[in-house]
Amino acid sequence: MSLTRYSEAALAILCVVGLLVSAGTAAAFTVSAEGVPEESAVGSEVSVTYTVDDPFTDTSNQWTLTGHTDLQNVSWTVTVLRAGSQVSQETYGSQNFSQGLDINNNGDQVRVELVGTTPEIENYTYQPREQYTVATLTRVSGNNENEFRNDTAHHYTQESREARAAIESAQAAIEAAGGNEEAEGLVDNAVSAYESENFQNAVDLAEQAENVAEQAQQSQQTTRTLLLVGGGLVVLLLLAGGGYYLLQQQGDDYDAL
Repeated sequence: MSLTRYSEAALAILCVVGLLVSAGTAAAFTVSAEGVPEESAVGSEVSVTYTVDDPFTDTSNQWTLTGHTDLQNVSWTVTVLRAGSQVSQETYGSQNFSQGLDINNNGDQVRVELVGTTPEIENYTYQPREQYTVATLTRVSGNNENEFRNDTAHHYTQESREARAAIESAQAAIEAAGGNEEAEGLVDNAVSAYESENFQNAVDLAEQAENVAEQAQQSQQTTRTLLLVGGGLVVLLLLAGGGYYLLQQQGDDYDAL
């Protein structure tokens, strides 16, 4: 094969590799988030930023972006960018917003900034933990709706957090003790008090349960120690008795001589 043919073959291979690489790195509709909390205190501020890249890939050329949040005192800022430069920006002040997007006059990235305060807790539940919707984002095209982001977080008050911590501590003590019926009953009562929003009573009951569990564990440890000591004494007595018996046998053998 001539050098020219080698060059042509190499060029063809490079083209194929290039196509494969291009296919592997093709743009795709993606969304990322920053600042989504796992939990937040009632009344505290939450600030989240969502970034949608390539918003018109694998979807229609016209669609509507909608958002919802349970946060209070809400501000949504929706910024459309093209190649990093701002194309447009809209601000919405309610828990829900809706904005149309069009491939002909919108960019290649949409940034959604959400700021609000953590809502009140309507219903206290120990398990599962109380949750609120940080944000949902949906792509609406005709009659088709695709919810592509849904973030939730646990919310709490100082009182509910202290009560939950006390109950969790009591549960850990019960587990360490290998279970205790009395302590478990107290924890059940503490959970009921928690869900009735009687947080101080929940703390008191949980602390009682923890004390009962710890006392039970100490009692078990004391019993085990006494059993070990008693077992050791039995072994010593057996050894002493065996030694005395051997000495007696040796003495009888000597007298017989």
